Amino acid sequence: MKRIIPFSRYFVPAMAVSGALIVLGLIGYGVKGGFNLGVDFQAGLIQEIQFAPTAFRLTYTGKGNASISFNRNNLYIVISGSGVEGVTHEFPFSSFSTLDSLIAALSGVEGLHATGVAPGTTPSQLLVQSAQGDPELGTVPFVVHYLPADAEPIAIEDVRESLLPLGTVSVQVLGASAERRFMIRMEDQEIKGGVPAEKILRTLEEQFGAGGVAVTRADYVGSRFSKQLTDQAGLLMALTLLLIMGYASIRFKPQYAIGAVLAIAHDALIMVAFITWTRMEFNTTTIAALLTILGYSINDTIVIFDRIRETVRIYPEDPFELILNRALTETLSRTIITTVTTMLAVLSLFIFTSGSMKDFALALLVGMVSGVYSTLFIAVGFVNLWDVQAKKRAKRKLMGAPVTSR
Repeated sequence: MKRIIPFSRYFVPAMAVSGALIVLGLIGYGVKGGFNLGVDFQAGLIQEIQFAPTAFRLTYTGKGNASISFNRNNLYIVISGSGVEGVTHEFPFSSFSTLDSLIAALSGVEGLHATGVAPGTTPSQLLVQSAQGDPELGTVPFVVHYLPADAEPIAIEDVRESLLPLGTVSVQVLGASAERRFMIRMEDQEIKGGVPAEKILRTLEEQFGAGGVAVTRADYVGSRFSKQLTDQAGLLMALTLLLIMGYASIRFKPQYAIGAVLAIAHDALIMVAFITWTRMEFNTTTIAALLTILGYSINDTIVIFDRIRETVRIYPEDPFELILNRALTETLSRTIITTVTTMLAVLSLFIFTSGSMKDFALALLVGMVSGVYSTLFIAVGFVNLWDVQAKKRAKRKLMGAPVTSR
């Protein structure tokens, strides 16, 4: 007979440890002034920039209007306007593989003037389009950037240091370090203080070289939108708990539903403690990690609850505590294999990625450990506690019942 692990012996100590961790997290939340909010939850200016030197400049002095757009494979010049026959000039990078050949082709369009800055042998595939210029070409040069294949990564600390004169500025890495992409955020009050978006660009160019910074996106998030996003995140978490309780109540008894909700609420609060004390940035990626963890945790809980219900049918005469221990022991190997396999994939994300994706993977790793722990000791522990209290109430009721004479 397979040895049954006495999990029930550790239900109360585990609950005490969880309570201490949750209290510690709430203290940290108060002491540290809440979460380290990311760019998604604060009103202000958001700019995505990429450190990429100038490849060439374009001007247009011909008839009508000319605009530029391109993707990873093609560059397009669209000429339109009154008195001009609309035409789109397409320049595939497969045909114009170097800047020299591309610039020569562009200069062949009437009224279009291209001036190269980067080496002519630079592959056209390395071009990066900036959003800070007007795609409508005119006498003011439109700057097209490129990312050199041998470009050295830029440390986020250097970017933050260069922006110190502007006041409170948040900087976040985007993508791999070799891409040299960053998200820059200025709070609403800083912008009202008279620091326009262009000042960020000029400040960076003073430190890293003129024409060496491409703004790939620039948005302003108003206070109303950031508050709405915050409210929606809280509502989403509340609805998740409510729906899970409804589902578990239909599939199992009410005490199982309450135990399941307590377990995922426990996981959410443990993550709050972790995020607060580590000062991990709290953004939409963090919300995605939290919801993923809750889904993972409830799946594990439902599997174990199913096994408990099945074990009750097989061993109806056994004490309920023994049934819980047997069910947990029988599912332990499945829990370990599933969790470790999933954690290996998440660990790869943590090792080989950076920025918000690395934080996402780290949150998942912590949440998976918490999810398994809460299923074994919080959800099942509550069901056991409910059964113990129900038996005590039944015993008191039986002892207090009046004796009737025949």
